[in-house]
Amino acid sequence: MPRLYPEALLFCLVWIALAVAGWELLGWRAGLALSAGLFLIVMPASALTLSRTGNFALERTVRWSILAVAGLILLTLVMFS
Repeated sequence: MPRLYPEALLFCLVWIALAVAGWELLGWRAGLALSAGLFLIVMPASALTLSRTGNFALERTVRWSILAVAGLILLTLVMFS
């Protein structure tokens, strides 16, 4: 069995928590947008970053930044809705 990487596992757990929070706070469309929508953004961004630079630290930074921006957008929508 392959080794589990704690950072990748933490990223997945935070992503799940963000999608569930969107579902609970703003409805099923927000939850769907945060799960499937982020998938459509994060995966190509990670692939593009790795294929162009080969830098795993940069890829990790890009991935976490996208998740942080999604969290800030969710927080903003919750505060102003």
